[in-house]
Amino acid sequence: MRPRLRFLSDELIERILDEAYKLLETRGVTLHHEALLARLAEAGCGVDADSECVRMPREVVEGAVRTVPSGIELWNIAGESRCDLSGDNVHFTPGSTAIKMLDDQTHRMRPVSTDDMLRCGKLVEQLDAIDYSATAVVPDDVPKAIGDSIRLYALLKTTSKAIVTGAFTIEGFDVMAEMHLAVRGTREALREKPFTIFSCCPSSPLKWSTTTADNTARCAELGIPVEFIAMPLAGLVSPISLVGCVIQHTVETLSGIVISQATCPGAPVLYGGSPGVSDMRTMAATISAVEAQMIDCAYIEVGKYLGLPTQAYIGMSDSKTLDAQAGFESGGGLYLAGLAGVNSVSGPGMHYFESCLSLEKLVFDAELCAMTRRLAAGLEPREDFPAADLFDQLLRERTLLTADHTLKYFRQEHYVPGPVIDRTQLQGDASPRPDLMRRARTEVERHLEQYEPPDVLSPEQRRDLDRVMAAAAGDFKIDF
Repeated sequence: MRPRLRFLSDELIERILDEAYKLLETRGVTLHHEALLARLAEAGCGVDADSECVRMPREVVEGAVRTVPSGIELWNIAGESRCDLSGDNVHFTPGSTAIKMLDDQTHRMRPVSTDDMLRCGKLVEQLDAIDYSATAVVPDDVPKAIGDSIRLYALLKTTSKAIVTGAFTIEGFDVMAEMHLAVRGTREALREKPFTIFSCCPSSPLKWSTTTADNTARCAELGIPVEFIAMPLAGLVSPISLVGCVIQHTVETLSGIVISQATCPGAPVLYGGSPGVSDMRTMAATISAVEAQMIDCAYIEVGKYLGLPTQAYIGMSDSKTLDAQAGFESGGGLYLAGLAGVNSVSGPGMHYFESCLSLEKLVFDAELCAMTRRLAAGLEPREDFPAADLFDQLLRERTLLTADHTLKYFRQEHYVPGPVIDRTQLQGDASPRPDLMRRARTEVERHLEQYEPPDVLSPEQRRDLDRVMAAAAGDFKIDF
């Protein structure tokens, strides 16, 4: 039986949705995109061109939701294996777009380098518990004009896994779209086997920027799945109440669905988000507060109620290093995500309000992800009925260590963590093992030393990718 977690009753979900429909119809959202304003007017929305306000009737919103696929097949780069993002299937990917790196030598945060970006991609490629990769960091040592595209390019050169990515500019998206076609060849092939998810973030409260709205529409046209990342911040740009935050999240996410489906009915999307809580002492946007994690789980229930695939930024920590706080915040969030059945969990590796990545935390979190997957699998009988013969053997032999039942099921029933999580026993007066950071650092070094580039792209695909990136980079030399 798969364990389940619920924060909302069906009745409360219906009230939240009803309130969101009313707000969309009476207050609407601001949309800074002239072409999309016209498109939404044609779809039946009320558009005020002067204020750029779009009011979305309930029947338009409900109609858009009905056209969204109930699941997404996300393929690896070679197009040979897939992740099924539907139902209660849970998958893990690193957090995205960190602007800082936790330095393994000084244990202090610093700007991200291109080398950090490459090392992260190589590490994720080898972590079995991380299902697909992500453009997890934003390098500080490249021209801003290629800041979007070089992140995707780097992963396409270092990984075989699918990728979560995004663009901060329309021009960056143009280059990234060319890269997608360089890999898949045609729009039809890309639509059939998408290998990326694009993050598209409305601006709280109730606003869509030109870039994000354009990315949403362009992804719909290309068949690239979009995860909508609404970011209500309780007490600052959203209500202090958790239910109020869920209402706002629902409004912002449903408006994104309308934009997507008005562009291309049936375009794949994930009902996602990254809520936070404003700490009233420091005004920090705490992403890992228990209240933020509760909002995550609650909006996931809304998305599932609507029959949509889901995503959440959860399993992160607001700590500044790999410490006890990082462990309980990340572990607690990942366990909640597993019990809530989040289809795509973004967050492993992240520190400091979703802005700093640590490779050490990434390998630690990978162990937590594997443990979460075991938790979500739940309990089922393993030849436990009738129990008499097994207990007769236990009483007779005083152990079941070598019993047929043990040997048959121990790998299925028990997850054995790797060397980052220390479950060894001390022998006699033996000194304690290295601390968590040192164990994690050793594991990072081991993975990076044994990394071998995956052979998944043909010479023609590599040539086309290099051509696209070189044209975008101009005079800037890319040496990887």
